[in-house]
Amino acid sequence: MIPENYPSFQKTLAQGKPLETWPLALQALWYDACGDWETSHNIAQDLHTPMGSWIHAYLHRKEGDDWNAKYWYSQAGQSFPGYGLEEELQILVEANL
Repeated sequence: MIPENYPSFQKTLAQGKPLETWPLALQALWYDACGDWETSHNIAQDLHTPMGSWIHAYLHRKEGDDWNAKYWYSQAGQSFPGYGLEEELQILVEANL
């Protein structure tokens, strides 16, 4: 079952893994929220959609690679955000619920 909102998504972080029935974009965000950047990145880079590009951008921004992040934001049709990473994670999660 897909979480209803961001707080319910946060509660799922205590699980060992996201549900396999979740969309891959949401699974990627779950892994990132649990501190597993590598698994999140592996999923996101294989999502050839605007959402996959946006998550990919966010992940490169998070690692401090702004040049790469800007490329992926442009692929996603998004501007480089002027807000923090925690806020962007919430926005991304909510966009996938």
